[in-house]
Amino acid sequence: MSKIIFITGTSSGFGKLTTITLAKAGHTVIAGMRGSNGKNKAAADELSALPNVEIAEIDITSDASVNAAIQQTLAKHGRIDVLVNNAAVSGFGLFEAYSIDQWKNMMDVNLYGIVRTYHAVLPSMREKKNGLIINLTSGASGHTLPFMAPYLASKFAVEAITEGAQDELRQFGIDNVSIQPGVYPTEMNNGSKAGINSDRPEITAAYEPGASALFNAIGSGLFGKMTEFNMDPQAIADGILELVNMPRGKRPLRFPLDAIAQGTDKEFIQARAEIKERWSKNYGFHAALYGQH
Repeated sequence: MSKIIFITGTSSGFGKLTTITLAKAGHTVIAGMRGSNGKNKAAADELSALPNVEIAEIDITSDASVNAAIQQTLAKHGRIDVLVNNAAVSGFGLFEAYSIDQWKNMMDVNLYGIVRTYHAVLPSMREKKNGLIINLTSGASGHTLPFMAPYLASKFAVEAITEGAQDELRQFGIDNVSIQPGVYPTEMNNGSKAGINSDRPEITAAYEPGASALFNAIGSGLFGKMTEFNMDPQAIADGILELVNMPRGKRPLRFPLDAIAQGTDKEFIQARAEIKERWSKNYGFHAALYGQH
C-alpha cells in the first residue's frame, strides 16, 4: 500500500537518495528542505520533476516553519504515514573548545529539530492510530569519540527520544526506529556541507600538538575504512524502504547499517536490550514495558 512519507533534509545525501528510492517504490514523498527557492532550488527542481515527489519548504530550527510544512501536508493528503528525520549537521572539535552558543546551535538542529517534527506530526498519527517515525542517529550512538562529543551528544539524545517514545506511543500503533549509519561519503563527511565546529581556537591551541595527532589518527581510521568497505549511501535509503515495508509492530527499535562495524554494533544493541530488560525486572516495571506477566 502506498504511504504518505515526509522526509527532512532532502537536498543532498541520505535524504535525497531516500526520496528517490521511496518514490520509485510507489510511495508519495514530501521532500522537505530549506531554501527550495534559493540555495537548494536545483535540488528541489530535480526532485519535484520525479513522479510521486512534492517539495516542502521547511527549516527544522523554526517552530513556525515545521508546523506550517506538516499542516500543509496534512491538509492536502489527510495523513502522514511515515516521518523520516534525516536533516542534521555534523561538527568536530575539542569538547572544551566548543562555546555554549555552538552547543546550542548543534542541539537546535540535531535535537530540537526532531522534537519539533514529533510535536507537529504526533497529534495526527495518534488520531489515526498509525504511524512510523524513523530517526537517523549515528553508528557511534552507543559510545563517543574524541572531537565529536557535542555531535554525538545530540545523537545520543535522539536515541533517548526514540526509545522513550516507542514505549509511550505503542498504544497508538506508532513505531519509532533509530537508524544507526556508519561513515558514508555524503556531503556531511566530505566537507562540502558546513558543520557546527568548535569556535574557541585559543583552547584548541593549548591541546597541541597532541590533539592534532589524535584527530588525524581517528580521521584516517574512519575515512580509510569508509574507502576499504566501499560504503554506499544507497544502503541507508534501502534500509529506510525496508523499514517502511515492514509490518507495524514488527520493526526493531534500532536498525544499524554499518558494514565497517562488522557486527559489533548489533552485539552492542543486543547486549544493551538484554541489560535493560533485566534492569526493568529489578525495578518492578518489566511487565508494563514488555507486556509480560
